[in-house]
Amino acid sequence: MIYILEDDESIRTMLSYALMKEEESEGFEYPSDFWKAMNRQTPQLIILDLMLPEEDGLSILKKLKANPRWEDIPVLILSAKDSEVDKAIGLDLGADDYLAKPFGIMELTSRIKAIRRRYEKTKKKGLLLRCGTIELNEEKHEVTKEGMSVELSYKEYNLLKVLMEANGCVVKREELLEKVWGPFYEESRTLDVHIRKLRQKLDLSKEQIRTVKNVGYCLEE
Repeated sequence: MIYILEDDESIRTMLSYALMKEEESEGFEYPSDFWKAMNRQTPQLIILDLMLPEEDGLSILKKLKANPRWEDIPVLILSAKDSEVDKAIGLDLGADDYLAKPFGIMELTSRIKAIRRRYEKTKKKGLLLRCGTIELNEEKHEVTKEGMSVELSYKEYNLLKVLMEANGCVVKREELLEKVWGPFYEESRTLDVHIRKLRQKLDLSKEQIRTVKNVGYCLEE
């Protein structure tokens, strides 16, 4: 089941029709109806507009990611806001992808499939990752260092997970951006900012999260 929260009826109808062959979907014009449905049934993916009546889409995204019941549901933002800043904000708040209007149906369905593939791979991997004194528990969505809990944002957590899964190997910038921010995200400065925040929060040196110039990053014990 895919939930579509979009106040434009023509877009909702188009999306429902496009998804009909492969996926059951339900559309909502108002956030109040969307929240009622969320408490009734948990969807496998959410397509979210940002400019909505009653409640802003970013506010809805924050609530979803703050709720343990819904934090792992993939979210694809679909918005007329197409600036680099708007995209960065949405992705940093936990959206899995961001598609600006107007958009093509083929691209939309491709992005949904890409999101699904990433989540399926995550489910197949182990629930506990370790690197030195750092431990990442996927089941609890928790990171600890020397037994002490470390609070990370949604994107920081996913970035750390990708680095830990590499087992000391260098992860290319393009791969990090694709796995954490989505296959169509190109702004690399966001990655550098998040690496810096990870170093600060985990009290790691530049040698422990090593920068490989013009290539990517490596997490070492």
